[in-house]
Amino acid sequence: MPRARLTTEKATRRLRAHLHQRAYSPQDRLEPERVLAPKIGCSRETLRAALDVLEKEGLIWRHVGQGTFVGPRPPHEPIRPSVLAEMASPADVLDARLLVEPPIAGAAALRATAEDIALLRDHALRSSQAPDWQAYEQADDAFHKGIARITGNPLLIAFLDVLSSVRGRARWQRQHDLAFRRARKKEYAAQQGRMHLDIVAAIAARDPEAARQAMFDHLSAIRAIMVQEL
Repeated sequence: MPRARLTTEKATRRLRAHLHQRAYSPQDRLEPERVLAPKIGCSRETLRAALDVLEKEGLIWRHVGQGTFVGPRPPHEPIRPSVLAEMASPADVLDARLLVEPPIAGAAALRATAEDIALLRDHALRSSQAPDWQAYEQADDAFHKGIARITGNPLLIAFLDVLSSVRGRARWQRQHDLAFRRARKKEYAAQQGRMHLDIVAAIAARDPEAARQAMFDHLSAIRAIMVQEL
């Protein structure tokens, strides 16, 4: 019979034991994944998941192209976006969005084509009709990413992609599910969908200030619901 695949939890325990047994010094480099995975007894995919766990705990840090190192990340080394996303609370995420997304909406009002506006309106209508928070998340994510793409700025698009990755984190999902239920599901979707349509209307009118304000109002409303019990 084929051997059962090692779970991430077991691989993480074995990886901890490996670090303890080898008695690495701070900032020592770990073995490459192709060497370390057989020692742990798991696939390289599972090893990466275990490394993610230890990195979030500050036991190791990784530098693309250089390897994985023992100990906390040196102050001069930037934190990977995926780790930042895991560390961020829902309040952190929404505060960041309030600072960045209203100006993005304003910029989109100056650049959107008729096709862009039609696509945004479709996303907005889908969000207003969402039966649950998962469906709302999908439509809302597509809506906000669509606005960033209109700007044509790759950094803004990448920023929205990082924020989007937070939607897959259990912490965000639990809080958004709670917010959706607290706001009576269909009423929540309908309210936010109307706010999406207000943003689309401002973009279609080529009114940057109205687009900025509509986006600010939308995100502020979500923050008020999601953060009230944190």
